[in-house]
Amino acid sequence: MAIALIVVVAGFYFYARYRVRSAIREAPKKLGVEVQQSTEGFSLSKSEGGRTLFTIKASKAVQYKQGGRAALKDVNIVIYGRKANRFDQIYGSDFEYDPQTGEVRANGDVHIDLEGNADGPTAPDQAQPQELKNPIHLKTSGLVFNQKTGFAQTNEAIEFRVPQASGSAVGATYDSKANLLTLKSNVNIVTAGDKPTKVNAARGTITKEPREITLESVKVQQAGRDIEANRVTMLLRPTNELDHLTALGDVRLRDTGPNGMSVRSPRADMNLEAKNQLRSASFSGGVQFEATGEDAMNGTAGKVMLSFGGGNRLQKVVATENVHLTQQPGKRKQAQTAEIQAHTVTLLLKNGKLFESAETDGPAQIALVSQGPQHSGERSVITAGKFVADFDARNRLSEIRGEPNAKVVASTPGQPDKTTKSRTMGVQFGPTGGITSIVQHGNFEYREPQAADGATGPAGAGGRLATAETARYVPGDEIFLLTGSPRVSEGGMALSANRIRINRRTGDASAEGEVKTTYSEIKEQPNGAMLATADPVHVTAKSVTVNRRTGVARYTGGARLWQGPNIVEAATIEFDRNQRSIVALGDGAPVSTVFAQADKSGRVTPITVTGTKLAYVDAQRRARYSGRVLVKGADITVMADHVDVVLHAGGGARKASGPSQLDQIVAEGNIVIQQTVRRATGEKLVYTAADGRFVLSGGPPSISDAERGVIRGDSLTFYSRDDRVLVESKDSSRTVTRTRVSR
Repeated sequence: MAIALIVVVAGFYFYARYRVRSAIREAPKKLGVEVQQSTEGFSLSKSEGGRTLFTIKASKAVQYKQGGRAALKDVNIVIYGRKANRFDQIYGSDFEYDPQTGEVRANGDVHIDLEGNADGPTAPDQAQPQELKNPIHLKTSGLVFNQKTGFAQTNEAIEFRVPQASGSAVGATYDSKANLLTLKSNVNIVTAGDKPTKVNAARGTITKEPREITLESVKVQQAGRDIEANRVTMLLRPTNELDHLTALGDVRLRDTGPNGMSVRSPRADMNLEAKNQLRSASFSGGVQFEATGEDAMNGTAGKVMLSFGGGNRLQKVVATENVHLTQQPGKRKQAQTAEIQAHTVTLLLKNGKLFESAETDGPAQIALVSQGPQHSGERSVITAGKFVADFDARNRLSEIRGEPNAKVVASTPGQPDKTTKSRTMGVQFGPTGGITSIVQHGNFEYREPQAADGATGPAGAGGRLATAETARYVPGDEIFLLTGSPRVSEGGMALSANRIRINRRTGDASAEGEVKTTYSEIKEQPNGAMLATADPVHVTAKSVTVNRRTGVARYTGGARLWQGPNIVEAATIEFDRNQRSIVALGDGAPVSTVFAQADKSGRVTPITVTGTKLAYVDAQRRARYSGRVLVKGADITVMADHVDVVLHAGGGARKASGPSQLDQIVAEGNIVIQQTVRRATGEKLVYTAADGRFVLSGGPPSISDAERGVIRGDSLTFYSRDDRVLVESKDSSRTVTRTRVSR
């Protein structure tokens, strides 16, 4: 457009208009057409300062008597200019002049060749240029010029040709007083070269002051690209180079390649430097654009501005005024739609083709909408004071960084929103698209409120709050990794560790390194025992996994659980805070628990129970041990395969006096009871703490005493506080035997 419209059409106007008019107007006067005559081989020239301004040659000049009309045949006009720097030629077969109307008419074709002659001032007068450089050739017919009105017109076709382009139009008018040239219709221009540009317009106008070209209903076509507008106005410099271009009315730019793009706006402007070098361009008034291909994108903005470098290479794109971009996921497996909203987005390019970086100005947000069947309807909105994005070698996003006040709100239909906050944020993208990770740093905070039905959090507890210095989120497995003093609190539970992982979908959590958990907001349970009080429950371990749905936490690696004076130690402890139950596993190391026993005098002594496994439900007040259990008191030791420890109810009332109090012990399998000088064996034992009574059966049971020997029976009953032994047998009545018990 720049080459064809500026050089060709403007050149025709600025150089040919006054020379044609002057030559034709002067010809009748110089010929003396006031008298009837006919001249063969006519020649005329005009000089000034020793240099020829122009020459007119014709094979014949005729003046008609009626009306005084004059005619020139086979005319050739050469214009040298006042500075001898031109070599313009105008030639045609038939010209007529009517002095009454002031009209000069060209019958047949008129040719115009416009050519500069830089060597003219130093060359001999009327010398032709040694070399024709960039000549402009125009051809038309039916040209009529009125010297009285200064108005020229033709309804015939106009053809023009320059080394850079060629073109045509149908019909033209020229108003010399207003310096206005109008191309009536069918304006067509084609540039030369390997990639020609076609320009079509319904009509056009050219003015001298200001130097301006206007085309209407314009369409520009290039290889794989076309541009349309209702009106295009071009401002020219004194050198006739394009300075500024304005397109108005439904401006459209379309790139029809495999990864096509289209832009549409009410207005477009271009500013150019010397030699048609683009400096800047802008689309305004409400811009719409769309990109097709693997990464389809569409968007809107109030204004889009472009800056160019050498070789007309695009360097920067600035979209402003309520920018809204949407990128479709295409056929990628990580189906995700990205929506960007900002006041201003600035894109930097390298080599005129590849995006280098993008930056927002002012608060902005990025919305990610999942499309897959597993995550359908999920929407994550990322906001920050500012975003900066980097691109890879394939023009795809590689990273987005946001700060300050970075925030992510994740929404899923039917669930409460999940919100994260931090000082900074980094979003990493994979080589095939899709987010691979999100890293938030600086005062990270994750909030998840309770659902309306109470489903969020165990037992209808309140929402979840997680804090850390840094959090890394991986969408592939939907896991948050929290580091830097991480802490999670939910429904009265507070968890801290060196590292904490949270599954955003299920709510499950895991932690490693110096795990510490406190369960507060616990109601007193009068019928309980070990976990009956309202005191907080504390657990420490090397690691833990928490099932949010069941409320069960599994602690491993030197686990220790306690509520007040009640303590459980094991390699692994599973704690169900909803059921107030414990499952402890030794994994090669013993599970250890301390209980209290009070005698009739009120003296309290500790009872330690160890085994490889413990299962306890507070509502039942029964602690079941297995795996060669050892029960050890002040003066007695019991070993068995399985031991059930039954505790007194109302642990809350006894919390000040020590651990939960022993009510009964029921043991089974390979029982061995050892006192100072007495040893008993059997298969089943029932011990009652209130009176210190042991009832031993199965095996059959036996008691050996260093002084009295061995006592056997179907059932043996003895006491920890005296030397009585009750022997029961199927074949005999109960027998009381006194044995010696060391005190």
